Amino acid sequence: MTDFNAERTAMVDCQVRPSDVTKFPIIEAMLTVKRELYVPSAAQSVAYVGEHIPLSANRTLLDPRTFAKMLDAVNVQPNEMVLDVACGMGYSTAVLAHLAEAVVGLEDDAVMVEAATKTLTDQDCNTAVVLHGSLGKGASKHGPYDVIIIEGGVQSIPSALTKQLRDGGRIAAIFTDGKVGQCRIGFKSGNTISWRDDFDATAPVLADFAKVADFTFA
Repeated sequence: MTDFNAERTAMVDCQVRPSDVTKFPIIEAMLTVKRELYVPSAAQSVAYVGEHIPLSANRTLLDPRTFAKMLDAVNVQPNEMVLDVACGMGYSTAVLAHLAEAVVGLEDDAVMVEAATKTLTDQDCNTAVVLHGSLGKGASKHGPYDVIIIEGGVQSIPSALTKQLRDGGRIAAIFTDGKVGQCRIGFKSGNTISWRDDFDATAPVLADFAKVADFTFA
């Protein structure tokens, strides 16, 4: 029988901490949230491996290192509102709920929305909700957001989404071009977002964030 508690500790000690993620709230959240509950049953045995885990034909759970470094970079505060885009079966939403005042998970796969909602409820995660809707359109009804995190690869980000970021807010996205990519952090000032490269990462590109004709990866 798999000892998931031991695997969770090993994930943090061997994947998260060595990646220079040492903020206590992030460590505590990743030690607490039961990652194995937020993947398909057939994938529970590999829930803590250092690789992306397929959740469906078009959705992936980011590997622990990548996700932890994204959290570290955006530095979510206890009084902030977060939009978690492409949240899959809810793992990232559950972790973010430990860091933020409230979290809105957004997923366009109705089956995963149902699974995420059930697990979050079963785990008494009362400061998060998962909504069904277009990933590129965001969830403006609950915004503006202090932080937006996109749980997958992007090549272009629709303005409809970035408009939901509060002035002074941060957005994290993995800009992917084939087999190479960078996690970038955007800082909003007025109507402008200034991006900085943070660390190397790749992820399958989400359909709503695929390349448009005038986009150039730089």
